[in-house]
Amino acid sequence: MRTTAAALACILLLAALPARSQKARPPVARKVPRTTSLHGDTWTDDYFWLRERKDPAVRAYLEAENAYADAVLKPTGALRKSLYDEMLGRIQETDLSVPYLKKGFWYYSRTEKGKQYPIFCRRKGSLEAAEEVTLDQNELAKGHPFLDIDEYEVSDDGRRLAYSTDVTGFREYTLHVKDLVTGRTLPDLAEKVSSAAWAADGETLFFVTDDAAKRPWRLFRLALGGSPELVLEEPDESFTLGVSRSRDGAWVLLEASSHTTSEWRLIPAADPKAAPRVLLPREDGHEYDVEPAGDVLYLRTNRGCRNFRVVSVPLGATDLSSAREVLPCREDVMAAGIDAFATHLVVFEREDAVPHLRVVDRASGASHRVGLPDTVRAVFPEANPEYGSRLLRFSYESLVAPRAVYDYDVATRERTLLKETPVLGGYDKGAYASERIRARAPDGTLVPVSIVYRKGMERNGRNPVLMTGYGAYGISMPATFSSNRVSLLDRGVVYAIAHVRGGGDLGKRWHDQGRMMSKWNTFTDFVACAEALVKERITSPERLAIEGGSAGGLLMGAVTNLRPDLFRAVVSRVPFVDVVNTMLDESLPLTVGEFEEWGNPKKREEYLYLRSYSPYENLRKGAYPAILVKTSFEDSQVMYWEPAKYVARLRTLKADGTPLLLETNMAGGHGGSSGRYDRLHETAFDYAFVLWQLGLTK
Repeated sequence: MRTTAAALACILLLAALPARSQKARPPVARKVPRTTSLHGDTWTDDYFWLRERKDPAVRAYLEAENAYADAVLKPTGALRKSLYDEMLGRIQETDLSVPYLKKGFWYYSRTEKGKQYPIFCRRKGSLEAAEEVTLDQNELAKGHPFLDIDEYEVSDDGRRLAYSTDVTGFREYTLHVKDLVTGRTLPDLAEKVSSAAWAADGETLFFVTDDAAKRPWRLFRLALGGSPELVLEEPDESFTLGVSRSRDGAWVLLEASSHTTSEWRLIPAADPKAAPRVLLPREDGHEYDVEPAGDVLYLRTNRGCRNFRVVSVPLGATDLSSAREVLPCREDVMAAGIDAFATHLVVFEREDAVPHLRVVDRASGASHRVGLPDTVRAVFPEANPEYGSRLLRFSYESLVAPRAVYDYDVATRERTLLKETPVLGGYDKGAYASERIRARAPDGTLVPVSIVYRKGMERNGRNPVLMTGYGAYGISMPATFSSNRVSLLDRGVVYAIAHVRGGGDLGKRWHDQGRMMSKWNTFTDFVACAEALVKERITSPERLAIEGGSAGGLLMGAVTNLRPDLFRAVVSRVPFVDVVNTMLDESLPLTVGEFEEWGNPKKREEYLYLRSYSPYENLRKGAYPAILVKTSFEDSQVMYWEPAKYVARLRTLKADGTPLLLETNMAGGHGGSSGRYDRLHETAFDYAFVLWQLGLTK
């Protein structure tokens, strides 16, 4: 007779609770064999049933795993509290962002002690003017365990605010418009909105909506008070749409892009009813970005240059025949982005995994890099909405230096510090050191590893280490500062970032060498980085913990299968571990578009390659490190059932006494909880697990 859902829930929960005379026992998920055949290969998935989100037994299983994790980690309770108190003690809870000027208003956000979310504000004309609260996220969050704001766009006349909210974590955003004069919010305008932009009249709003698989695919035009009109639909399932407004204010920009190809359309902001005009028609493999600047368009293009070059074309261009070279191709320098202003162009560059800012004078073509300290650093553009400004606002930080916001005068080359994020409690960056070492991959490639530690660290092979990695989509791993991380460094932990292939740290070729049929390089690079830390006598396998999330969670699963002996502990957040099954399901978000990143299992060769590393399918009986797997029930990027299935199957194979824990946030999204205090508790939870496993319990 089949077990009822209620009975199963009781069984699972009882299994997770500690008995009086024995330790907590892990939940045991039921097996419901499901057989799949593909390309002559057949496999059985015992835990496919965990996809049934509405089945009470699924929730019961996840809650039983949560109860079991709580029971196992109960001894770390005091450590978790200490960590939380330490981390909270370094944060200035009541704080203010650096205001920026846009069309006569100074915009900023502020936080108040005890409140989870920021309050968005502005002042008209000067910073001494009366404060106007445009949006209080704390008020919006009332009655919701989760609240995220995506779009925040003010009309040219400053009267209306278009913003979007997600109250579940599933990244389905509802579009709203608030009249900033009357304070009245209009009825909800649209669901599943991914981007939005105002036309010049302040009455017309463009927005893009998602399809059933969460692919942004339709552009609508809405004259307030009327009904949305469909402007464009993208039929190719490998492409997504996004809408924005150019900095010079003249254009509404519509980007259609896949992982390897892009196409832009322009709509005059002053004539919102005009048909979108295609700039350069899409061609397979041609990626480009556009930045309008008065009578010319600046393009960042990979045509003839894998690492991108920068050119300008006339407004009416439909190809590159009239292009003028602004920055030529440089094989070792990645042109990662461009921002255009009235007098100059800013190019965001990466060279040898180090970020740079280059300023190009539009009149003369002369260029220079902004001088920045350290090489193990991170640099990001800040709000620069004013097209006519000669000040470039950016933020700088490093593994030892907190985030600092600067204004840089592109003419005088003077840099003005506007604010450095305070780190309370007497933080002294001089007490810490960072450096970069190189690991040699099996094919001879040198892979950068950034490390930070408290000064006095000895290379004796006994230091505890926490190493992280990602390695996908051409995304770089920036060497950013974290005041939370100080709690690890002060306990003697060395923190390391493995800049593995598949990421973009060393440009597009670095990405190419870690995607599709070269994906194995990502995993062997990470193993090489771990081995380098051992060879450099920084640590040993018994003192080495690793962490990663999403595609980085795939990395965690793959390297743990590959070298379980090399790591003491693993923290795997929202891990993409059920690769083959997910890539076979085209109804899921991201799947079709990501055939160009991972491969399409419906193609035999690509299936076999995916199958060779997919963590779920490659679990084997034997000893594994201590593993903490984290997920969110409402995650739309990596569905909760991937990590749940992974843990359920690994429980039947793991032949040792180290912990295997699954913790599911029942009210969070891909990034966990939305509130800042809740996220701090989550960080304390993870750190406590790592420190516990590394023998640092105080």
